[in-house]
Amino acid sequence: MEHKNIPEIRFSGFTNEWEQRKLGDISPLRGGFAFKSSEFRNNGVPIVRISNILSSGEVGGNFAYYDEQDKDDKYILPDKSAILAMSGATTGKVSILSKTNDNKVYQNQRVGYFQPVEGIDYGFISTIVRSELFMQQLDSVLVSGAQPNVSSKEIDSFEFVIPKVFHEQQKIGSFFKQLDNTIALHQRKLDLLKEQKKGFLQKMFPKNSETVPELRFSGFTNEWEERKLSDGTNKIGDGLHGTPKYSEDGEVYFVNGNNLVNGQIVIMPETKRVTSNEQSKDDKALNESTILMSINGTIGNLAWYRGENLMLGKSAAYIEVSDFDKKFIYAYLQTRPVKDYYLNSLTGTTIKNLGLKAIRNTNICTPTIDEQAKIGSFFKKLDDTIALHQRKLELLKEQKKGFLQKMFPKNS
Repeated sequence: MEHKNIPEIRFSGFTNEWEQRKLGDISPLRGGFAFKSSEFRNNGVPIVRISNILSSGEVGGNFAYYDEQDKDDKYILPDKSAILAMSGATTGKVSILSKTNDNKVYQNQRVGYFQPVEGIDYGFISTIVRSELFMQQLDSVLVSGAQPNVSSKEIDSFEFVIPKVFHEQQKIGSFFKQLDNTIALHQRKLDLLKEQKKGFLQKMFPKNSETVPELRFSGFTNEWEERKLSDGTNKIGDGLHGTPKYSEDGEVYFVNGNNLVNGQIVIMPETKRVTSNEQSKDDKALNESTILMSINGTIGNLAWYRGENLMLGKSAAYIEVSDFDKKFIYAYLQTRPVKDYYLNSLTGTTIKNLGLKAIRNTNICTPTIDEQAKIGSFFKKLDDTIALHQRKLELLKEQKKGFLQKMFPKNS
């Protein structure tokens, strides 16, 4: 017999059924104080506003500050507070505040604070208010529009099935805290690798008007040579400017610039398909020397072509590298001078577009082919390491999602 109030997976030693409780009874939401924006300062006590609750689930961005006021002590947020954006772009997003020192942090209006209640583990509360169970109930009360919002009364009415035993709450809260810490650690590693790559891109390619980079492999001393991207490529073109005939049974994916993500061609649920009859000779001629680039709307996202069966749309360009090292060019196209050049070359008003002529005229400062190969290989290994950490992070997030589904009973 199935028990609705028992989770699919639980820690050993616990057998009691869970009980349904209103969120307002186990962690009532408290609104913040209406600090006067005219009295904001550049230093003093930081104020967490809704703009500081980021879509990533972190607390950050630009903080406002306030003079220390004893009368506002009620609105000081404790360390590890679970806080909710009650309006604005991130309405419904819950973040955990981490203080790095003993300084006060004030809670501004429209920032909700889930308050602790005796007999309820706060780590458990921090878990359920960031779960899918919370988001499902939020969707039913969210007032959408130009300025989405929710009220504390509505949030307090949410119902959750929770363990009656405090120690079981504690075990679950501790488990997810450790999982969150592991996810945060991998996120920091990933962010650090991306920052390191940014630094290497700045130092391992010459700056504008220079012919030697700041950092290079030993054994190479020659000055680099100024070239155009078109000098070392067989062909640079873009995809179909019209609309193809879509086919649900088609074996070819119709790929645009938004499919180019983190060096990969990402096929999304909404990606259309066509038959091979729709492909042009250029689509069929794509090969492993081809780099794909987004050129419409989102500009400059790159991906390797790895033999996928696809047809390109107008927001994706292809660059077939011939006389340059392709890995070197792939890295070079991510440097700041090239990105700035592309931004300055955009046409269009509402939707920006990068023309093929501008891509062909991209200035490339090149060393010998041997040095190109060394640099290209270095950045390829770095990209592979970043991709590996990205996959690990995504796997951890999926594991957390799975645990949340199995370690909490569904609401009856």
